[in-house]
Amino acid sequence: MAWGETDRGQAKGEQLYSAPIGALSPTLDATFFALSDPTRRGILERLGGGPATLSQLAGPAGLTLNGIKKHVGILELAGLVETEKVGRARECRLGPATTLGEAGEWIEAHRRAWEGRLDRFERFVERAG
Repeated sequence: MAWGETDRGQAKGEQLYSAPIGALSPTLDATFFALSDPTRRGILERLGGGPATLSQLAGPAGLTLNGIKKHVGILELAGLVETEKVGRARECRLGPATTLGEAGEWIEAHRRAWEGRLDRFERFVERAG
């Protein structure tokens, strides 16, 4: 039986996969994927100092122009970077902070939830001990 097929009454080829719990935001997924790579984080750090062309980003990163284009494209899809054609060059700059804000809110909500769980566990251990 191939992926997505079953003998339990579903039509052949019907997918059984459903998104994991918490995978509710394509924006969050794209942001975390973009931030998962150290080269892309380095690009964001560099752009924090001001706009740069693809060539200016490629050199220090040790990448070809095609390599840096791929990284910048992922950052652009996540909304973290914006690019604009300026003359013969493509200039990159940081995008609006909205995608990072959403990621920060997600992290903060989960941090609070885990702190609450750990606090309850600590009280449980203290009572049991």
